[in-house]
Amino acid sequence: MRTQGLVHRHQPAEPVSAPAARTAHFVPPPRNGLQRLRPMAPDIAWALFVGLNLVAMRLFDTWATVPFLAIWVSLTVVYGFRLWRLQPTILTWAAVTLATGGIIFVQVLKGQQDADYLAEVPLIALMFLVMVWHGRRRLAATQERLTAMEQVQRISQENLRLLEQQRQFLQDASHELGTPITVALGHAELIERAATDQGVAADARVVTGELARLRRLTNRLLLLASAGTPDFLHLAPVSADSLVLDALERWGNIPRRWRLGEVAETTVLGDSDRLVAALDALLENAVAHTEPGDTIEVSVRLEGGNAVLAVTDSGSGIPPTELDRIFRRFTRAQPFRNREAGGFGLGLPIVQAIAEAHHGSVRVHSASGGGATFEMVIPAVPDALAS
Repeated sequence: MRTQGLVHRHQPAEPVSAPAARTAHFVPPPRNGLQRLRPMAPDIAWALFVGLNLVAMRLFDTWATVPFLAIWVSLTVVYGFRLWRLQPTILTWAAVTLATGGIIFVQVLKGQQDADYLAEVPLIALMFLVMVWHGRRRLAATQERLTAMEQVQRISQENLRLLEQQRQFLQDASHELGTPITVALGHAELIERAATDQGVAADARVVTGELARLRRLTNRLLLLASAGTPDFLHLAPVSADSLVLDALERWGNIPRRWRLGEVAETTVLGDSDRLVAALDALLENAVAHTEPGDTIEVSVRLEGGNAVLAVTDSGSGIPPTELDRIFRRFTRAQPFRNREAGGFGLGLPIVQAIAEAHHGSVRVHSASGGGATFEMVIPAVPDALAS
């Protein structure tokens, strides 16, 4: 028996299974009393401090004013840091008032203190209540402001989410519409060229024209939807005077009196394709609001470190009441409100989006019946950097 006992005593313990080991490892240790009392340590320390000062008030009646004031000052300090709820605050205030007032009242009855000293108790207690009221009022006002700020932040986040959804929808719709429109436009053009019946050819031309308009609309919607994306611009030095000369060459075959104004040699840091699209939109707008005998002038000049690309026409002009709204989407200025002349109402918003993406702006000067001048202001590159 002794030999078996020695063998069992020196044998290694059986291994504990993995689940059992993990369970034993993650059992949280019980919290002892000190850990539970740790959050209340400042309150307990203050209570001991008050008790010592009450004893001092009782024993040293000639110096009772010092511990009396120390109690109320410490209560004010502790409340400023702890911010008790209203009920514990009132109970603590009442206990301190009764304790300090009771000791002073007994001392007054014994002739150890003057009766005037007893009046300090309600006065200081009232001052503490006023401080509590003011602090809670400020806390409530702060909470209201925080709640309002949170609500504004939620609304802003919701608006950003809706704007992102709108932008994503425009991008998806433009992409999805692009392919079927191109296919249908190609078939319509084939039908128009192959048709021997003049009526069929005329109908095919109508379909071709409407599909071409629809393709331009989707392209412009896609351009506006991508205006806020990081890859909207591919920046490089661009010669502003070359932009104006090339635009005049592209549009010069349209029956208008074309004129080249001031052409300053300047360079901007921008996206050449986007700037061409913006300049074409301004020229398209000028053509839509003029007749074959009217004049359209294109120019570029330097103005305070900016390159100003301007398109001036002698057409019908824009009424003053519409100057503030013509850069809104789908807005068409008078008198051209039909689809053929007025376009989609997206050209000028595209110009504004492109100008602002280049850290510039767009402005208009016009009067009803006196023509219009649209100016796209783009920051110019200094000569040293341009060279």
